Amino acid sequence: MLRLTARRLLTTAALSSLLPLTACGGGGSNDTTITVLAASSLTGTFTELGKEFEAQHSGVTVKFAFDSSSTLAQQATQGAPADVLATADTTTMDSARSAQASTPQVFATNVLMLATPADNPAHVQEFSDLDKSSVKYVMCVTTAPCGKVGQALIDQDHVTGEPVSQEVDVKSVLAKLTEGEADAGLVYKTDVVAAGDQVHGIPIPGSAQQITTYPIVTLDQSKNADLAQAFVDLVTGTTGQQVLQKAGFGAP
Repeated sequence: MLRLTARRLLTTAALSSLLPLTACGGGGSNDTTITVLAASSLTGTFTELGKEFEAQHSGVTVKFAFDSSSTLAQQATQGAPADVLATADTTTMDSARSAQASTPQVFATNVLMLATPADNPAHVQEFSDLDKSSVKYVMCVTTAPCGKVGQALIDQDHVTGEPVSQEVDVKSVLAKLTEGEADAGLVYKTDVVAAGDQVHGIPIPGSAQQITTYPIVTLDQSKNADLAQAFVDLVTGTTGQQVLQKAGFGAP
């Protein structure tokens, strides 16, 4: 709980520090900054799309705050200085309805996988191995979309082993694996793709019945509504879809 609280405080501080940039520009009278709040599982793809957006819009800088969807949705409803919100589930997006300036659009899907460190020290071969007392596994907190789906798969597949920790978001779960602090973890397929040879991915039975859906929306508090919508259009358009699908995301 202390770790989660500290993470939220850091996110709040980071967003607050962006307020002058959003209101006044990124470094000159003709410069503009837009801020995108996005689920941590979107870090790689949105960073790439941010660079593409800047290349298409001279004088515009895209700033990102990547975190748990629930944390960012709360920030949005509290009026954080941001222009766009992208979450890893529709339920969390619905909780931020009061901050939405438009109708959310679904732009991608994802599924969870079981991942192990590349050397797989605990010799994990399948999802049911999480029941072994010798296997230390981690997952997201159930308030985060990755944790909610993870718990649904655990219940669905009758896994009774308890995780040794629950992390604030999927990137924190992945870090536990790559740093050798866990034998296995529940992460998105896209995280397995992004990690390359650092981890080994194992399909989870029934994962297709627990698909993660990603919506995106412009925010009421945006000072640059046209640019905010243009970023949404980039994500949902041909270029955005190509980048997302290359990273392992499924079609909307």
